[in-house]
Amino acid sequence: MQENNNEVLLRVEHLCQYFKMGPGRELKAVDDVNFEIKKGEVFGLVGESGCGKTTTGRSIIKLYDITSGNVYFKDQRICAGTRSYKNAIRQAREECRKVCEEYKKQSEEEIAAGADEAAVNEKYATLKAQAHEKCAAVVEENKKLISSANHDQKYCDKDHAKREVAKITAEKEAALAACVTEEERAACEKKYKPLLRLASRERLVNEIQMIFQDPIASLDPRMTVRDIIAEGLVIKGIKDKKYIDEKVYEVLEKVGLVREHAGRYPHEFSGGQRQRIGIARSVIMRPELIIADEPVSALDVSIQAQVINLLNELRSEFGITVLFIAHDLSVVKYFSDRIGVMYFGKMVELATSDELFAHPLHPYTKSLLSAIPLPDPKYEKERRRSTYNPLAEHDYSVDKPVMREIVPGHFVYCNNAEFEKYKEEYAKSEEKAAENTKSADAETKKTSAKSESSRSSSAKKTTSGSKTGASRTAKKAPAEGEKKTARRAPAKKTTASAKENKGAED
Repeated sequence: MQENNNEVLLRVEHLCQYFKMGPGRELKAVDDVNFEIKKGEVFGLVGESGCGKTTTGRSIIKLYDITSGNVYFKDQRICAGTRSYKNAIRQAREECRKVCEEYKKQSEEEIAAGADEAAVNEKYATLKAQAHEKCAAVVEENKKLISSANHDQKYCDKDHAKREVAKITAEKEAALAACVTEEERAACEKKYKPLLRLASRERLVNEIQMIFQDPIASLDPRMTVRDIIAEGLVIKGIKDKKYIDEKVYEVLEKVGLVREHAGRYPHEFSGGQRQRIGIARSVIMRPELIIADEPVSALDVSIQAQVINLLNELRSEFGITVLFIAHDLSVVKYFSDRIGVMYFGKMVELATSDELFAHPLHPYTKSLLSAIPLPDPKYEKERRRSTYNPLAEHDYSVDKPVMREIVPGHFVYCNNAEFEKYKEEYAKSEEKAAENTKSADAETKKTSAKSESSRSSSAKKTTSGSKTGASRTAKKAPAEGEKKTARRAPAKKTTASAKENKGAED
């Protein structure tokens, strides 16, 4: 399903989203998450409830101010946190203080041992000055990073609008230079005036839209469907009501609704229709990226299939990139090109959908896959779900885990010992898959040979049967003639006896 495109549209680096829970307490909803989404692909994000999937999506779209990390969209930083820079400043100052205390102890020991006090004080004063300079350099660098992060977090949309205005202004000047008469210049000014106004209100985050999990909670009950869908265009600065109505009707038909639905309110629709309204609200803005936050979890199976097929059609028609958040792994496998598995705010495994289902390595991923039900009663009776206990599975007391690449494109959150273990496990699974493929090929050849032999034997039987039937027919032909003759003989005899009887009467 993925297009052959290596352009990175969204890049998430060390994303952290913490929430305060009282004095000295924090909830790490998302902790050091890294991934990137290429243009035109569907990136699936799966995990149990409360693992941080929705928080990740909301942080990307700037519904939350992230605690730490960076989010880049089209190579422009749209989200930036400052916690890591503040921690670096605090750590540098703490290290400088410890070094200075150590120098002070060493100087006192040397003076007590009889060394020249002036020389010792001068020596350690120089070392302390160097330590303070090093600390000051780190502090100054991180302060600049904090200033840059605060600016990008607050003014990235305004900077994007300035760039768009500069681009439109350059086009306008080139067009005006090509004009000859005053009428042409006036027409050019009239053409570019609304374009400049729209460009000044352009926002980079407008190119990212979100489909929310609960369709009824995300739709304003006091607004009609037309107002809900057109709200983004109005905020963007479009004032032409006729143009807005045409766009609303067009997108309603795209998502499988009709024009008459534009004047109704959200409570008049079913759950699937409300979700279609949410999709229409997102698509009307022509976004580059859609964050679909469990768009089918509240719907029944038939409506789920309709919504997934609708998203597929819209993706192929408009070239939309999708961050697909869901619980149903079978749906994610069907719809996604790559899948990231989250557990307690951490990304524990990341691979392509086929690779993840064929070679799951992290114990939590195996636990999720073992919970997928299949429409096979015999299999379901014998199926045993594997449970994941992180305290029993891992020992991170000394060797800390990080995301490591087991094979190209397949990343797992593990330490050094687990990294070697997963590599061996992957190699064994590859060998087993190769053996299964060979046995399947041999079985296929054997079955085809049997079918060929049965076909040839049946063909021989058919041929011999046809020959035997022909000979039997040839032998039976005279007998049939004799029978007909024998049948006719009594008729002649009867005729002769009738004549004799007639002569006797005469």
